[in-house]
Amino acid sequence: MAALNNLVGVEGSSSSDTGVIVLDSVTGDVKRPQFGTRFLKDPRQVFQHNAWDNVEWTEEQEAAAKKKVLENGQPLPPEKQEEYDSRANEYWNEFYTIHENRFFKDRHWLFTEFPELAPQCSLNHESHPEVSGTGDVQQETLDQEHCRDVAALPHTDRDFPGSSAKYRILEVGCGVGNTVFPILKTNNDPGLFVYCCDFSNTAVELVKTNPEYDPERCFAFVHDFSDLEANYPVPDGTLDVVVLIFVLSALHPNKMHTSISRLARLLKPGGVMLLRDYGRYDMAQLRFKKGRCLSENFYVRGDGTRVYFFTQDELHELFKNAGLEKVQNLVDRRLQVNRGKQLTMYRVWIQCKYRRALFSHQKEAT
Repeated sequence: MAALNNLVGVEGSSSSDTGVIVLDSVTGDVKRPQFGTRFLKDPRQVFQHNAWDNVEWTEEQEAAAKKKVLENGQPLPPEKQEEYDSRANEYWNEFYTIHENRFFKDRHWLFTEFPELAPQCSLNHESHPEVSGTGDVQQETLDQEHCRDVAALPHTDRDFPGSSAKYRILEVGCGVGNTVFPILKTNNDPGLFVYCCDFSNTAVELVKTNPEYDPERCFAFVHDFSDLEANYPVPDGTLDVVVLIFVLSALHPNKMHTSISRLARLLKPGGVMLLRDYGRYDMAQLRFKKGRCLSENFYVRGDGTRVYFFTQDELHELFKNAGLEKVQNLVDRRLQVNRGKQLTMYRVWIQCKYRRALFSHQKEAT
């Protein structure tokens, strides 16, 4: 159920034309710089690059966005809302049946924005020599602390897929694997195991039939993470990372709190939940016409799939109420440019990292 943007393949920006060079702290290879490194200082130069970071909106722009949302915000009748809710699985299966694996591009920006997906320590908890780029020091410290703390945790004796792994990642809403397969290709350490699930059985089948799918390193399964009665294939307290990329927004807002709280229980102490999703007044929200609104900031697309547009405070409350501590909560305001058509597109995404408290912190608090 990896939620789609209104533009094919657009979930992050291209960095091929950036002037900032950052080295991967393990391999030394050039990697994509984090957002926030290219600023538009002269509006006349807007078409010189594919994207500009941290673009400030004028008061007039924000007022126009609010007006647009209000104009098109009349909710559909309750019976129509119920229809879209009850048939959600059907709509996502239809989406993946039509598009298969042709809609999304692999998310190669993941490892720059979320280095937890390629940790800076070996999976046997031994440190690698560091070759840090600017801004990596804090993240490397967190990685090292996490590796040290997790190494001291008791391990469950229960047999489950990936039970012998040293580092476990779960992606919720995996779609056709555009996050999972880059993770597996980036790190071939046998200590890594990746779980991935999706609401759509069609999407999961596409993952399993992908030539790169390796059941020795990955376990794909159908799962509705808003269904609190549905079991996960791993015990609570066994995951290092839970990833939600443009997927929480596809849930009904009334189900978000309980769903995040359930996921938080799967994390080890020190484990992190990573999210990237749509922000309030993103271009995709402003494109919705009348007759597509389900409730405040919650819409249905033409294909029946749904999407919500968040604020930072809303997401913070969701994670805080699930017992997680903030590591990062930021707005990525991006001006994307189609240089061929001379078009500008204002995107708003929110990126979060929240961490389950370590045992030592819990003891200090008692």
